[in-house]
Amino acid sequence: TSPPNLLSTGDGESHTLPTIPSNRSQQDSCGGVLTDPEGSFSSPNHPGSYPPNSLCVWVIRVPPPSLVQIHVSFLTVEGPSPCLFDWLEIILESKGVYFLSCRFCGNVAPPTVNTNSSTVWVTFRSDSSIAGTGFSAQYRAIQPGHKSCSREEFMCDRGRCLLPVSVCDGHPNCHDQTDEANCSHKHKECGGQKTGPYGYLSSPNHPKPYPHQQLCIWYISVEEGHVITLSFRNFSLEIQDVCEFDYVEVHDSADTGAGRVLGRFCGATFPPDLTSSGSHMTVVFVADEGVADSGFNATYQAVSGTCGPSQFACSSGECLQPQWLCDGWNDCPDGADEQASSCEFIEVEMCQGLSYNLTSFPNIWLSIADQREAATLLRQYRVLMELACFEPLQRLVCGMFLPQCSPQGGVLQPCRSVCSAAERQCSQALDLFSFSWPFNCHLLPDSQDPMECSLP
Repeated sequence: TSPPNLLSTGDGESHTLPTIPSNRSQQDSCGGVLTDPEGSFSSPNHPGSYPPNSLCVWVIRVPPPSLVQIHVSFLTVEGPSPCLFDWLEIILESKGVYFLSCRFCGNVAPPTVNTNSSTVWVTFRSDSSIAGTGFSAQYRAIQPGHKSCSREEFMCDRGRCLLPVSVCDGHPNCHDQTDEANCSHKHKECGGQKTGPYGYLSSPNHPKPYPHQQLCIWYISVEEGHVITLSFRNFSLEIQDVCEFDYVEVHDSADTGAGRVLGRFCGATFPPDLTSSGSHMTVVFVADEGVADSGFNATYQAVSGTCGPSQFACSSGECLQPQWLCDGWNDCPDGADEQASSCEFIEVEMCQGLSYNLTSFPNIWLSIADQREAATLLRQYRVLMELACFEPLQRLVCGMFLPQCSPQGGVLQPCRSVCSAAERQCSQALDLFSFSWPFNCHLLPDSQDPMECSLP
C-alpha cells in the first residue's frame, strides 16, 4: 500500500508523495519491498544512465526496535539543489505518520543517514530530460544505541553524520555545535582583523601549497568615508568548472551574511581588482580535503570614497557612472573600469524583460556554470506557463537562476518577499504537477533594499 499523499516535514509544511503508476512496464527494474537485515539498491541501469520519467519506490522494513541506516555510496543525479527535476528522497514512517527526511541530487554522495524509524520509503524520480548515472546505496538494520558514521565522516547530535567539508566551516550544522568546536588547527595562520589603511593577506604557507580543510576569514575595516580596493598579486587554486571546493569569496560588508558578494574565484586566472561600496570588506578562503595548490596573496588599500551606490570607484578615488564601465575606454587611470565588471547581459529568453538586464556567472548559490546551463534547467518550467501564477514564479526562478549583477560585479539574490509571494500564489498549483515547493524562502535576504537583494 502507498502512504497517504500528505507528508509532514515536522515544520508545518506539506509535500505531495508521488503516486505509483498502475502501468509499471518501464518501472519493473526498480523499487520493491526490502526486509532483509541488510542489502543494497540502485537506480535503473546503474552504472549506466537512468531512463527518463522513472519513478522507483523502495520500502525498507526492519523488525523493531531496530532502525534503518542508509549509506549512499555513489550519486550522479541531475541537479543542482534544490533538486527540482531528478532526485533521491528518504521518507520516514513512524506510527502511521510520514516525514520527509532529506532529498539529494548533484554529484556529491551525501553522508550516512541514521534514521529513527524501522520503516523507510526511498523514492527516486527522473524527469523527461538530462540524465546522470544515478546512485547506488546500501542499508542495514542497527540497534538504537549503535548509530555510526563512515570513518571519514563526523558524527554529532547522537547520530547525525557530516561530510568532512562541513566540519569547521564557520557554520554550525549540528544542534550541539560540536562540528565547530576544536577548530583552531584548521584556522592556524589565516584570517583575522585588518584595520590599517593598507595591508596584506595570503593563504596559509603561500607560496607553498595550502593545507587541506581550511577556512580563513579576514575582516577588513578602514576609516569611515573611505572604500577598500583589494588587488591579487598571486593566485592559483584548484581548477574547477564551478568554484565549490577551493575558492576565495569577497563580500562587500563587515560579515559574510550582511551584503553583496563581489565575487567567488578559483583556478589560475587572477581575479580583477575589487572595490567595496563602504569602509568594510570580508574575504573568505575555503579549501576542502582534496587537491591543494600554491594559493594566493593580495593587498588592500583604503581609498577616499564619496561615490554613490550605483557608481564605480576607481582606485584613485574617482567615481564613474555605470554606463562608463566596459565601454572600451579606460576612464580609471589603471583601467580598472574595463576589467572589474563581471556582468553580462541576460540572453535567456524566459528571463528577459525583468527589472534588470545584467547577470553574472558562475551562479555560486545554485552551482550553475553559465547561462547555457541555466537555460537548460529553466526549460523545465515551460510546462508551468499556463498557470495563472506563472508570472510571480517566473520572477523568482529567474532571480535565483540568473541573479542580478551590479556594475561593480556584485550579485544579488531575490528578496525574501519575492519568494514568499510566489509560494503563496503557486504552491497549490505546483501540486498538480507533482512539484513540491522547491525553495526555502527564509534563506533569502529579508529586505527591500535594492543594495541587498533584487526585486525582479
